[in-house]
Amino acid sequence: MFSALDDQFMARALRLADRGKYWARPNPHVGCVLVRDSTIVGEGFTRPAGGDHAEVVALRAAGDAARGSTAYVTLEPCAHTGRTPPCSQALIKAGVVRVVVALRDPNPKVDGGGLKDLVAAGVDVTEGLMADQVELQLAGFLARQRRGRPRLRIKLAMSLDGRTAMASGESQWITGADARRDVQRLRAESCAILTGTGTVLSDNCALTVRDAFFDDELLPRPERRALRVVADTHLRTPPDAAVLQGAQPSLLMHAQDAECPESLVGSNRLALPVIGGRLAPAEILSALAAMECNEILLESGPTLAGAMLQSGLADQLIIYMAPVLLGSRARPLLELPFDRMADALKLSLVDRREIGADQRFVFEPHNAG
Repeated sequence: MFSALDDQFMARALRLADRGKYWARPNPHVGCVLVRDSTIVGEGFTRPAGGDHAEVVALRAAGDAARGSTAYVTLEPCAHTGRTPPCSQALIKAGVVRVVVALRDPNPKVDGGGLKDLVAAGVDVTEGLMADQVELQLAGFLARQRRGRPRLRIKLAMSLDGRTAMASGESQWITGADARRDVQRLRAESCAILTGTGTVLSDNCALTVRDAFFDDELLPRPERRALRVVADTHLRTPPDAAVLQGAQPSLLMHAQDAECPESLVGSNRLALPVIGGRLAPAEILSALAAMECNEILLESGPTLAGAMLQSGLADQLIIYMAPVLLGSRARPLLELPFDRMADALKLSLVDRREIGADQRFVFEPHNAG
């Protein structure tokens, strides 16, 4: 069904799509390659929200050479007018004769509509090439469209004996500079970075994506940085907390009956339901989905991380392990009050690699919804 050349050009489209992953949000980052007579005549990837989609960028680059070409697109071209006109019609108008799509767009506004438009116009359409790779590339966007909530990844750093901080709370730094830089990548990929009040009070974390990351990677700095979210049930975050400072946006999620101190009046706040004295994990993610957040990175202490893991809403557990021992008095990785072996959470290891002197493990919980 697909030739070696098809594989080659779709692989190129996937690489292009990756170049937009830090700035396309809330849109999916998509790549498009236009080919005529086995030669690339135009290519592009998704611009920031409100800007051109990958297909339009590629068509503009190709000009008249787009007529009679084949388009390789990682996600189905849109068929509706949103922030931009429909890409399916742009391809038809440009005279593209064949479209190869990796994955159908589950967005209810598209969901096969783009493909139907193309077929109705006489364009030869095939789908499914490298679909598995796009499933991974767009995991957060696809999760929000299919199940109504973002992808949640929990990031933790620990010692070889499974500890995250000394009993005093001292924790900087367990891991090395390479691991901390890798965390900057995770933050840059995320639409929101979530933490708890305890972490804010003990670490005064800023949760920023530093400009140096983009400069080092020779990438354009995205206009929209990850939203910094504090699960702050009783609104205890100090007004001068680092997470509330700077241009990168922040949000305090709190209980509906929480009394707002005068010092936090004017801050960005959102009231949510509480279960068992804590903000409900499902409500947190539902609220972030309503804000068009696709990827959530949780960087918190053992209580919030444990609650999210037990809720079955965590999609991945990313653990950086340093070759150091902190001892039995140090704080544990997760708060999981299990009493029986039957309560144990099972994980599947999906990736392991060295990051400088540290190890990075990526697990998927078996109870993930």
